[in-house]
Amino acid sequence: MKPLDDPNCIRIPDITDILKARRILAGKSRRTPLEYSRQLSELTGASVYMKLENLQYTNSFKIRGAINKMYSLSPEERARGVITASSGNHAQGLASAAAMLETNAVICVPQTCPETKKTSVLARGGHYVDLRVVGAQYDDTERYALELADAEGLSFVSAYEDTYISAGQGTLALEMLEDEPELDVIFCPLSGGGLITGVTVASRALRPGIELWGAFAANNPSWSHAWAAGRVEPVDELDSVADALGGTASAKLFGFIRANITGILDVSEEEIARSMALIHKNHHIVIEGAAGTSAAGLLSGRVDVRGKKVGLVISGGNVDDDKFIEILSKYGT
Repeated sequence: MKPLDDPNCIRIPDITDILKARRILAGKSRRTPLEYSRQLSELTGASVYMKLENLQYTNSFKIRGAINKMYSLSPEERARGVITASSGNHAQGLASAAAMLETNAVICVPQTCPETKKTSVLARGGHYVDLRVVGAQYDDTERYALELADAEGLSFVSAYEDTYISAGQGTLALEMLEDEPELDVIFCPLSGGGLITGVTVASRALRPGIELWGAFAANNPSWSHAWAAGRVEPVDELDSVADALGGTASAKLFGFIRANITGILDVSEEEIARSMALIHKNHHIVIEGAAGTSAAGLLSGRVDVRGKKVGLVISGGNVDDDKFIEILSKYGT
C-alpha cells in the first residue's frame, strides 16, 4: 500500500492491528455469513457475494470497531466516561460496549437519526447511556460532542477517525477473504472512511491486487468534491435514505483512502432505494440505505465486473419500518 507522509493523519492500522482486534472481538461480535447472490450474479455477469453485516449484533458492522476501541481504553479513561457522535449505528455499537464494560457513555445523534436506532441505543446501553439528539446533521452533532468532551473530561470515541475503530471494522474483510479467498472486487459503503480504511488494510494484505470501490450517496457530495479537489473541504449535503453515511469525509483518512482504493462511486437516492427493494425481494432480508449504496454501485454498471468474483459489504439493516415499507411499495414490484 502507498504510504502517507501527512502528519495530520491518524495512524493507519496494519494487519497485525486487525488480527489483534479479531482476538478482542471473539465471542463479542458475530462472524456474519458471506452469502452468494444468484440474482445479483445473473444481473451483472459476475459471481456476487454479500457480507451480511445486517445480521451482526446491533444489525450493523459498527459494533466491531466500538468494542475494539472501548477495550483499548485504560481503566482511568473508562472511569471518567466516554462520549461519541454518531448517525446511529456506531451509537448502538458503543452503547453495547459501554454496557459490557460498565462504562458511562454520552451518545449524541443528529435529528436525522431514525427512531429505530435511538430505541436500540437505549435498550442496549441501559442506564450506562445518556442519549442526546443534537444538531440537524452529523457534523453539527460531532462539534457538540467534541466541545462537551473537552468541557467534562470525557474520552471522545470517534465513529471513524481512530486506529482501533478502523482495525475493528477491518475484521469483516478478513472474514470475507477467508470465506472466499479469490474475491476480485469489493464494493464498500463510504462516509467518514473508517470502514473502508479497515477493509482496505485487511484485503490488500490478503489479496494485494483486489479492486476496492467506495460507494456513497450523491446527496452527500463530500467525497466526490474531495476526490476532485485533492483535499476535503466543506460542502452542503441533503438528507438521504442512506442516513448512516451523513457527514464530511475524514481529512485524516482521505490521503490514505485516495492513495489505496481503486475509486469512488456516487449513487442516487433512486438507485439506493431500488437496491434495497431488490435485495429484499430476492433474499427476504432488510438492508438500510447505507448498505444499499454498495449494491447500487455494483448495479450501476460503471465498474466492469463480468467474470469476476465480487464482494458487497452489506453494512447494516437499521431502517425505520415506515421508510422501508414506502421503498418497497414504490420499487418492490
